[in-house]
Amino acid sequence: MTEVAVLTPDPSDPSYAGQWPGVLERLAQALSLADVTVAPTPWTGHVDDASGLTGYPLVLPLIVWGYHRDHGRWMQACATWAAAGVRMLNPPSVLGWNSDKRYLGRLADQGIAIPDTVWIDNPGQADVDAAFNRFGTDRLVVKPRVSGGAWKTLRLSRGDRLTDAPAGPAMIQPYLPTIETEGETSLLFFGGRLSHVVNKRPVPGEFRVQVQYGGGYTALAEPPAGALALAERTLAAIDEDLLYARIDMAPDADGRWLLMEAELIEPDFYLGSAPEGGRNFADAVRARLG
Repeated sequence: MTEVAVLTPDPSDPSYAGQWPGVLERLAQALSLADVTVAPTPWTGHVDDASGLTGYPLVLPLIVWGYHRDHGRWMQACATWAAAGVRMLNPPSVLGWNSDKRYLGRLADQGIAIPDTVWIDNPGQADVDAAFNRFGTDRLVVKPRVSGGAWKTLRLSRGDRLTDAPAGPAMIQPYLPTIETEGETSLLFFGGRLSHVVNKRPVPGEFRVQVQYGGGYTALAEPPAGALALAERTLAAIDEDLLYARIDMAPDADGRWLLMEAELIEPDFYLGSAPEGGRNFADAVRARLG
């Protein structure tokens, strides 16, 4: 058996205490298929000193929940791990840039279709009113560039007042009504190969698809037409050494697939929907271990 490290949340943060151990157990069960065991360790214990990680043949940053609320330390940790040569997948450099959704704009510059987006710091009411007019829409989404699990994400209708606006770098997009009817579709890749596909839909009246908001997840036998092509173009544009990737997308009103997120840090792999309980992930890890 080979032991790898799995980075977990800050133990002083109670937000995830009841959730992450179950996720760790599912990851451990999957990795056991490839004779790999896991050693959990909080990411916050290795911010300035990576010596506690360098002894592992591989470090997986798969449960670093909460990094978005401590982004300065997160970026410092990524720099520390990179400088120390920690064998981490996905690599620390990727973990750094992928934590700021401004990367979507860079992908758009390479021809990847994303929703129309205004990038702005400290959005106010005037910015929201201008976005309604710019996009010619009656509903908008406002969210921080550094976020996770729909944290501080707002849906506004024309005439609504902006309250609890995200501070700092943010983004404003037209709301996609297809989220309610078609949902968001995730394509899971391990070792560069498509493993499985999951469609996520919100409960009536909600726009957030995450399970904590009541979202329902359904495994799909095949990716929808056009979705795989967008995912593959996205991965080609990213052009990084990735062990895993979850590519989230949704169709617009004309059926054109738009990239919503390229989740490369701590994505939910939806292992309950994965073939053989996550065998593809386990095999990808074993291949990297040699």
